[in-house]
Amino acid sequence: MAAVAAPSIHIGAMYDYLEDDRSTLLKRIRNSGDSTAFVRVSITEVSFGETGEPQEKIAAAISLGQKQAGATLVASPARLIIPAGGMQAARLMYLGQRDRERYFRVRFVPVAPEEKEGFSPENAAEYRQSVSAGVTMLMGYGAMLFVAPKRPSYHTEVVEQDQKIIVRNNGNATVVLADFHACEVDGNDCGTPSKYHVLPGRTREFVKEAGHEYRFKLHEGKRDKTFEFAG
Repeated sequence: MAAVAAPSIHIGAMYDYLEDDRSTLLKRIRNSGDSTAFVRVSITEVSFGETGEPQEKIAAAISLGQKQAGATLVASPARLIIPAGGMQAARLMYLGQRDRERYFRVRFVPVAPEEKEGFSPENAAEYRQSVSAGVTMLMGYGAMLFVAPKRPSYHTEVVEQDQKIIVRNNGNATVVLADFHACEVDGNDCGTPSKYHVLPGRTREFVKEAGHEYRFKLHEGKRDKTFEFAG
C-alpha cells in the first residue's frame, strides 16, 4: 500500500492553569505531519465525586468560536486549519463566575473537514484529494485546564510519618506536587519524575520504602517549596 499523507498534532502541556489574575490562555497547536490538519476544539467541564472519579458535562455551546448563552469557557477559533509543519493558536477564554475553582477538559480532535463540522466545501474537497490514496488515522489529544478562584487561599499540610508522606490541601485551590522523585539511596536510579494534583479538601498519601529518598516541589499558585524525605 502506498504511503498516505496524514496530520500529526501536538498540543504542548497536558495541564494548564489560569491563575486568579488571568482570564485567557493561548494554546499553541502544532502539526508535524505531512498534510493539513483540520481540528475541532471541544470543551467539557469536569467535576470530581467523593471517590475522586471525574465526571464530564458539556461546558460551552460552541459554533465557529462564538459564545452562546450559559457558556463559561470558550475557544476562539473553535475550528483550526493547520498546514503541514505549521502552527496555529486557540485562545481559551473563561467567562464564568470565580467563586470556586473550576476544571475543564479541552480536546483538540482532527476531523474530516465536512460542512457539518463547520468547515467549507473547499476544505472538504482538499481533504478528499489528500486521502484518496488510502486511509488516514486521526488522533486527538486533551488537556486539563484548572481555573483558580478569584481569591485563592493556600493552606497545605505536608506530614511525614514512619511509613508514608501525607499531603493535605486545606485551601480552596489545587496544589501541584511537581518533579516528584523516589530515588534509591545507594545508586542513581530515580525513575521518571511524576506530577500530582491535590484538589481542595483532598489528601494524597505516598508510601515510603526503605532505602529510598523522596523529594518534590510544592506549587501553591506562584509560590514554590521544596521537600525532601528519607525512606
